[in-house]
Amino acid sequence: MRFDAFVADTVVMTQACDLEHDKVVNVVLCPHYSLGEHRRIWEAAMREQGQNPSEKAWRSHCEDVREGLVWNLSILNSLKDGPLTIEHRVVEFHEVFTVPRGFLESLLTARKETRLRLLPPYREHLSQAFARFFMRVGLPVAVATAW
Repeated sequence: MRFDAFVADTVVMTQACDLEHDKVVNVVLCPHYSLGEHRRIWEAAMREQGQNPSEKAWRSHCEDVREGLVWNLSILNSLKDGPLTIEHRVVEFHEVFTVPRGFLESLLTARKETRLRLLPPYREHLSQAFARFFMRVGLPVAVATAW
């Protein structure tokens, strides 16, 4: 079996309580991108669809993501805390990864870097957006209107 390795900025989606109480063997991760990187991806997709990626369309897209109207994306707020500055981050739910918990913990230990953690209620807000992504149900035939 062959595996390809890659590097990605990810956010842990596995519930903190499951990690704390050793209830999981694998950890669920989703990638996140800076708002600037997401804009480049969005503009390329717009052009590929023959559309003009205007400033107005970009602001509208960002507002839709912020309001939870784009089902596969969620946005994390920017951070300015002393020397630490982080741009808004866009979390992508289309790309879900799982890695063995032991591997992830050994990687974190080897890097000796502190990791950022989402605090309540931001952690729960992201979890809720992730749940909405997974709970979508498509019907083979739309429900007929009776009114």
